[in-house]
Amino acid sequence: MSATSLASSPATSARRVPLWARLTLGVATLIMLPIAAVLAAAIAPAGEVWLHIWRTSLAELLGTTAALALLVALMAGSAGAVTAWLVTACEFRGRAFLQVALLLPLAMPAYVSGYAWTWLMDVAGPLQSNLRGATGWRYGDYWFPEMRSLHGAALVLAMVLYPYVYLLCRSAFLAQSTCLVEVSRTLGHSLSRCFWRVALPLARPALVAGLALVLMETLADFGTVQHFGLRTFTTGIYEAWFGMADRGAASQLAAALLFCVALLLALEQASRGGRRFHPMTTRHAPFRPVQLRGAKAALAVLACALPLLLGFVVPGSALFALMIEAGDPLSPSRFLPFLTHSLTLAAITAALAVLLAAWLAWAARLYPSATARWANRAAGLGYAIPGSVIAVGTLVPFGLFDNALDSWLRASFGVSSGLLLSGTIAALVFAYLVRFLGVALSSVESGLARLKPSFQSAARSLGCGPGEAVWRVELPLSRGALLTAAILVFVDTMKELPATLIVRPFDFDTLAVRVYNLASDERLAEASTSALLIVLAGLLPVYALTRAMKRS
Repeated sequence: MSATSLASSPATSARRVPLWARLTLGVATLIMLPIAAVLAAAIAPAGEVWLHIWRTSLAELLGTTAALALLVALMAGSAGAVTAWLVTACEFRGRAFLQVALLLPLAMPAYVSGYAWTWLMDVAGPLQSNLRGATGWRYGDYWFPEMRSLHGAALVLAMVLYPYVYLLCRSAFLAQSTCLVEVSRTLGHSLSRCFWRVALPLARPALVAGLALVLMETLADFGTVQHFGLRTFTTGIYEAWFGMADRGAASQLAAALLFCVALLLALEQASRGGRRFHPMTTRHAPFRPVQLRGAKAALAVLACALPLLLGFVVPGSALFALMIEAGDPLSPSRFLPFLTHSLTLAAITAALAVLLAAWLAWAARLYPSATARWANRAAGLGYAIPGSVIAVGTLVPFGLFDNALDSWLRASFGVSSGLLLSGTIAALVFAYLVRFLGVALSSVESGLARLKPSFQSAARSLGCGPGEAVWRVELPLSRGALLTAAILVFVDTMKELPATLIVRPFDFDTLAVRVYNLASDERLAEASTSALLIVLAGLLPVYALTRAMKRS
């Protein structure tokens, strides 16, 4: 008898489901606590700061955020879908290298790329300085694109986020039957028309899912838009919290942004409707690329190389040049704490995230129920929530707990407990877990989905209990998924900026904070060392993804 059949009877499940499985609801509730705190603070009476924001800048925040999201979606969607189609459907020189290299911008944080691009394109930057030196022109005698603008920020964000669309669309194109493409070609369609009329409509779920990830990352971004001088919801939350010292206004702005994210997710689900986009049979020949030659091959190489250059090669080269020129002036003994803090926080968060994700995933696998499914979906919701919203939602309940405990101790024993949770490493790790548990949970669940239920049934028939079967059979087979989850959470934690800025303890800076502080003072050359270390850490999951692509 399988574990599923054991759990199917309500009369027996209440007696046989162990405590650790029933505690999944408690874990999900704890992870949802910051979001509930933001929503609770949002329904409080509006204060003067919120009324001031409502009257003066809310329309600007909403308009800039919407315009930025639209531009990023258009550019990232176009770059990701077109490059995925070209490396899948076409054969040209350099295709094998570009299939892998197009993932490299995933390792580049958006704010790091933004810092590099502004240094290159500014008036005192190398491009304009060399132009004036070569022509004898003065500033104002020539036109040069303005990088610190809405379009500049959208370009930077799109070129580091398009790999989300590229990955999902490429998988969708590879899964499509080559017969559909060949029939389209026999009817007189060119390869480009076949892409627009056949392949792309069939890949719509993958395209929409990739764009949803891109838009959520865009809404969550803080470092890029702040450096480019744009006022969005994330910068507004930070200003209300630190500039105006009003947690209520920051919570209400966070709730408004949370509503935008929820609306985005609802639209993504509604856009699919009841339609299904799958082949009618799995028995079809693999996709056969069409050989391109001459000008067409050159255009294909250019189209694939351009996003790679804009998203990784150019900003990475600029950071390397800055590091060679100056680099961080701190001695290794003073610079080492930034690296140590980043690695420590990332390692702790990755370990806890994998542990919780494995707990939730196996509980739902062994004892499936609506409660278990709800708990997993709720626990993974944090990835769709910007780091600034999670930071506000973390500090509000933690602050209330610390203040209540301190008041009780003062009244009862005449002693003060101080801040036990607020402004501590524990609060920061908790914020990271809320933000990135969904990443680990998705990786673990995808790994478990590849395990046949017969493995569990065979172990149970040999006398193993559910936990022993998991430990001795399924866990060793899922080590790859667990390792992938740990790597992704580790690197995402290294790059996270908004939550770190708001929640971190006093005088506890990470590499991301070091980069932000130096870049905010226009000391980009000094920030290059920390920025390159973050990029180097991001190359690890990209390498893992490329190995997975080659195996598949």
